[in-house]
Formats: sequence, C-alpha cells, structure tokens
Amino acid sequence: MKANLVLAWVWILLGFASGALMGLRFHQPDWLGGYASHKRRLYRLGHISFFGLGAVNLLFSLTASFCASGTLLQAASMAFVVGAVAMPLACLVFAHNARLHLIFSIPVTALIGGAVLTLIALL
Repeated sequence: MKANLVLAWVWILLGFASGALMGLRFHQPDWLGGYASHKRRLYRLGHISFFGLGAVNLLFSLTASFCASGTLLQAASMAFVVGAVAMPLACLVFAHNARLHLIFSIPVTALIGGAVLTLIALL
C-alpha cells in the first residue's frame, strides 16, 4: 500500500534525524539522567522504533503488492500505520510519566493486529 511505503521512508528519515539530534548530547554522561536512566532508555527505544517500524511498513508494502487488494489488507495497512505512529509517541509519553505504561498497549495491539490480518490475507 502506498501509505505504508511513504510512511516507511518518512520513518527512516525520522530515525536518522532523531539519532542526529540525540547524538548532539549522547556524550554527556548525565544527559536525560544518565545512560541507564528510564527516560534515556525510552528515548533510545523511540529512536530505534522509527527504523524498525519503518522497515515493517516497507515489508508490508512489498508484501501487499503481491496480493489482491481487499478489506483485510486495507485494515492491516491502517493497523501498521497506527502502530508506527503510536510507538514513538508512547515511548515519549512513558519517558516522562512512568505511570502511563499501559499506553504501549495501543501500538502493540495495532501491530499484532496488522500482522494477523496480513497473515490471514496471505493464507
């Protein structure tokens, strides 16, 4: 699906950009509370999620190009977009408020749903 392909490359670009921004401060041992701090770990997770979920959307786009378009693939496409957008946001929110850990259920549920719908469409 074209939306997933565009999102994939935007997310890869955001991965590079967020890495460059964090790279300006990563050498400071106390940045975001130190290397092992909760906040810094979640910022790193958000940064890498851009690359990982960009790759997932790229792979989905390629997979969908081999299938007949249908309702299941459209739903899977939307689920992968929601998961990709929600994951770095969930990392950012959770980094600043540890009580909101359940926010990860949004991207995780969307991504699992996208994978299940894709498998069903393929089978």
